[in-house]
Amino acid sequence: MAGNRGTQLIGPGAPSGDAGPDAGFPWAQIGDLLGAVASLRPGTDSTDLINQLRALEDLKSAAAAAQARIAVAFGAAQRRADTADGVPADERGRGVAAQVALARRESPAKGSRLFGFAKALVTEMPRTLAALESGRLNEWRATLLVKETACLSAEDRCAVDEELAADTGTFDGAGDKAIISAARAAAYRRDPRTVTQRASHAATERHVSLRPAPDTMTYLTALLPVAQGVAVHAALTRHADTLRNAAEETRTRGQIMADALVERTTGTPAGICGVEVQLVMTDRTLFQGDAEPARLPGYGIVPAGWARTLLNGSGNYKRGQPAVGGPGQGAQDHDLRVWLRSLFTAPGTGELVGVDSRARLFPAGLRRFIQARDDTCRTPYCDAPIRHFDHIIPCHDGPTTLANGAGLCEACNHTKELPGWTAQTRTATTSPGTRHVIDLRTPTGHHYRSTAPPLPGTEPPGTEPPDTEPPHSRHHRRRLRHQAKAQKYAQPARLQAA
Repeated sequence: MAGNRGTQLIGPGAPSGDAGPDAGFPWAQIGDLLGAVASLRPGTDSTDLINQLRALEDLKSAAAAAQARIAVAFGAAQRRADTADGVPADERGRGVAAQVALARRESPAKGSRLFGFAKALVTEMPRTLAALESGRLNEWRATLLVKETACLSAEDRCAVDEELAADTGTFDGAGDKAIISAARAAAYRRDPRTVTQRASHAATERHVSLRPAPDTMTYLTALLPVAQGVAVHAALTRHADTLRNAAEETRTRGQIMADALVERTTGTPAGICGVEVQLVMTDRTLFQGDAEPARLPGYGIVPAGWARTLLNGSGNYKRGQPAVGGPGQGAQDHDLRVWLRSLFTAPGTGELVGVDSRARLFPAGLRRFIQARDDTCRTPYCDAPIRHFDHIIPCHDGPTTLANGAGLCEACNHTKELPGWTAQTRTATTSPGTRHVIDLRTPTGHHYRSTAPPLPGTEPPGTEPPDTEPPHSRHHRRRLRHQAKAQKYAQPARLQAA
């Protein structure tokens, strides 16, 4: 699902000649550096090629260190500004991590981790920062050192940083595991009680997560205490070994373990037991065998044939009524109850057409429209699931409409309400034709644009919907009259529905 958000930095902050808060920033220097990198022409000498790779890797590490220093300086400047504005002490600096995330084209969650990493390096781990600047550590391995010392006090963390002395080449040639082991050992020697408490607290962070994998597969991940995790794996392994001894068993050990996990968790061999799975696809894909892919909320784009196979059991589809069917793939044969809900889109653009509402909260139908249109959080670079249906222009000033609604995760919705953050939509409710666009402005005056992801059936940019009829034929004129009548009676129908 990554990359489904059309986003760009516009106005202040972009090297496009626009005047703004950072108009005096030395874009020319950065441009010269990027030009020098782009002008590298790999030669034929193997030694020279390796030297170029190492030099570029050192440059990446130095850039990461510079980003850390800049992020901390920005955070301090924001806190000073909040102090001058009379913001309470416990609220100063809120939204800094979100702005760092936008500037680095990362999700808000990743931005928060990057900002914490920067503060730890600059204020508490100077030797690790020096190793990053000199290229002795890359950003990931510096992150490992910061992560493994996170439970320590500032004084103990500085002491561990001094003990490991990464800038002297302590970790030259060391892999990730060696760095983690050294950091853990040093942290334990410095404060064994805190490290032990951290291990005890880790059990409270157990959870299960789901993320997409290629070819309509998913990664189901469980973070468990070591004893429980080993016990689950051992039970599945014993079950697989028992079945593998049967002559008629053709599945591999891994397949048997995966099937057993699904069956024991859901209670059914196929794993689907009355759970609603929403597929967004065109009617052509569903009924006419079109190749336009579908979209599965929570996963992403899936092939058209796979979507039809999931739905096409008996082939009897009714609006508002369940249809019975299933994928019909070996062990996955089962009854699957399917409901179809029609969502109408503008031809070519794929924009959903909705109805207005004067309610302060978004009605259930309108929430379903927004969920289908936005798929994930609409904040740039954020792929978190939608948790809040938010008014882009606050409800006391803006209407409760599809154009003024956006799906956001909880963290992004709270960040958007901080002082200095504003948002507006560029899509008019009565003028379909382009996908929904949100302009987000941060307290520093930077603009970020978020465009709703394309729905199935959307024409690629620069193409026109196919029209095989002559422009002045009888059928063409009849179709135009039909479209005019539909638009004429559409508005009264929408008002009545509201």
